[in-house]
Amino acid sequence: VQLQASGGGLVQAGGSLRLSCAASGSIIGRSIMGWFRQAPGKEREFVGCISGSGRSTSYADSVKGRFTISRDNAKNTVCLQMNNLKPEDTAVYYCAVDVSVSMTTMSSHYNYWGQGTQVTVSS
Repeated sequence: VQLQASGGGLVQAGGSLRLSCAASGSIIGRSIMGWFRQAPGKEREFVGCISGSGRSTSYADSVKGRFTISRDNAKNTVCLQMNNLKPEDTAVYYCAVDVSVSMTTMSSHYNYWGQGTQVTVSS
Protein backbone atom coordinates (compact mmCIF):
# COMPACT_ATOMS: atom_id res chain seq x y z
CA VAL A 1 0.00 0.00 0.00
CA GLN A 2 1.31 3.39 -0.97
CA LEU A 3 -0.19 6.74 -0.03
CA GLN A 4 0.58 10.07 -1.64
CA ALA A 5 -0.72 13.22 0.02
CA SER A 6 -0.88 16.53 -1.82
CA GLY A 7 -2.57 19.91 -1.73
CA GLY A 8 -0.75 21.60 1.11
CA GLY A 9 0.46 25.16 0.96
CA LEU A 10 0.43 28.60 2.50
CA VAL A 11 -2.92 30.25 3.18
CA GLN A 12 -4.13 33.18 5.24
CA ALA A 13 -6.27 32.68 8.29
CA GLY A 14 -9.87 32.20 7.30
CA GLY A 15 -8.91 30.63 4.00
CA SER A 16 -9.39 27.11 2.68
CA LEU A 17 -7.30 24.25 1.41
CA ARG A 18 -8.18 20.85 0.05
CA LEU A 19 -5.80 17.99 0.69
CA SER A 20 -5.91 14.81 -1.34
CA CYS A 21 -4.52 11.38 -0.64
CA ALA A 22 -4.07 8.98 -3.52
CA ALA A 23 -3.82 5.38 -2.45
CA SER A 24 -2.73 2.21 -4.17
CA GLY A 25 -3.62 -1.31 -3.14
CA SER A 26 -6.70 -3.50 -3.23
CA ILE A 27 -7.58 -3.08 0.44
CA ILE A 28 -8.19 0.63 0.25
CA GLY A 29 -11.89 0.42 -0.56
CA ARG A 30 -12.55 -1.58 2.60
CA SER A 31 -10.27 0.34 4.91
CA ILE A 32 -10.67 3.24 7.23
CA MET A 33 -8.78 6.30 6.03
CA GLY A 34 -7.54 8.83 8.49
CA TRP A 35 -5.87 12.20 8.56
CA PHE A 36 -3.39 13.22 11.21
CA ARG A 37 -1.21 16.27 11.66
CA GLN A 38 1.99 17.13 13.44
CA ALA A 39 3.09 20.63 14.33
CA PRO A 40 6.71 21.46 15.18
CA GLY A 41 7.57 20.30 18.67
CA LYS A 42 4.25 18.56 19.15
CA GLU A 43 3.03 15.00 18.94
CA ARG A 44 1.11 13.73 15.97
CA GLU A 45 -2.60 14.25 16.52
CA PHE A 46 -5.78 12.86 15.05
CA VAL A 47 -7.69 15.12 12.67
CA GLY A 48 -10.42 12.86 11.33
CA CYS A 49 -11.24 9.58 9.67
CA ILE A 50 -13.77 8.05 7.34
CA SER A 51 -15.16 4.53 7.12
CA GLY A 52 -14.59 2.26 4.17
CA SER A 53 -18.03 2.96 2.80
CA GLY A 54 -17.72 6.68 3.36
CA ARG A 55 -20.93 6.76 5.36
CA SER A 56 -19.29 7.42 8.71
CA THR A 57 -16.82 10.10 9.72
CA SER A 58 -15.21 11.20 12.94
CA TYR A 59 -13.38 14.44 13.69
CA ALA A 60 -11.25 15.95 16.38
CA ASP A 61 -13.09 18.63 18.34
CA SER A 62 -10.57 21.21 17.19
CA VAL A 63 -11.59 20.84 13.54
CA LYS A 64 -15.23 19.82 13.82
CA GLY A 65 -17.43 22.04 11.70
CA ARG A 66 -14.47 23.34 9.68
CA PHE A 67 -12.95 20.21 8.15
CA THR A 68 -14.69 17.59 6.03
CA ILE A 69 -13.37 14.21 4.91
CA SER A 70 -14.66 12.50 1.81
CA ARG A 71 -13.57 9.55 -0.28
CA ASP A 72 -13.96 8.21 -3.78
CA ASN A 73 -13.30 4.48 -3.70
CA ALA A 74 -13.49 4.22 -7.47
CA LYS A 75 -10.48 6.55 -7.67
CA ASN A 76 -8.84 5.34 -4.45
CA THR A 77 -8.67 8.88 -3.12
CA VAL A 78 -9.53 10.55 0.15
CA CYS A 79 -9.85 14.29 0.53
CA LEU A 80 -9.69 16.64 3.48
CA GLN A 81 -11.51 19.91 2.86
CA MET A 82 -10.29 22.50 5.34
CA ASN A 83 -12.24 25.73 5.74
CA ASN A 84 -11.86 28.70 8.04
CA LEU A 85 -8.26 27.78 8.67
CA LYS A 86 -6.52 29.09 11.76
CA PRO A 87 -2.82 29.60 12.49
CA GLU A 88 -3.01 26.71 14.95
CA ASP A 89 -3.87 24.41 12.04
CA THR A 90 -0.31 24.83 10.78
CA ALA A 91 1.28 21.38 10.62
CA VAL A 92 2.39 18.59 8.37
CA TYR A 93 -0.71 16.61 7.45
CA TYR A 94 -0.58 12.86 6.93
CA CYS A 95 -3.07 10.42 5.49
CA ALA A 96 -3.13 6.89 6.81
CA VAL A 97 -4.87 3.56 6.34
CA ASP A 98 -6.37 1.41 9.09
CA VAL A 99 -7.25 -2.03 7.76
CA SER A 100 -9.53 -2.81 10.70
CA VAL A 101 -13.27 -2.12 10.73
CA SER A 102 -13.41 0.04 13.84
CA MET A 103 -12.70 3.74 13.46
CA THR A 104 -10.12 4.97 15.90
CA THR A 105 -8.32 8.17 16.76
CA MET A 106 -5.16 6.31 17.77
CA SER A 107 -2.29 6.64 15.32
CA SER A 108 -0.82 3.32 16.47
CA HIS A 109 -3.81 1.51 14.93
CA TYR A 110 -3.06 2.79 11.45
CA ASN A 111 -1.03 0.44 9.32
CA TYR A 112 0.16 2.58 6.40
CA TRP A 113 1.16 6.23 6.17
CA GLY A 114 1.77 8.77 3.47
CA GLN A 115 4.71 11.12 3.41
CA GLY A 116 2.87 14.22 4.64
CA THR A 117 2.09 17.59 3.13
CA GLN A 118 2.82 20.94 4.77
CA VAL A 119 -0.02 23.31 5.62
CA THR A 120 0.92 26.78 6.83
CA VAL A 121 -1.72 29.26 7.96
CA SER A 122 -0.59 32.85 8.40
CA SER A 123 -2.31 35.27 10.75
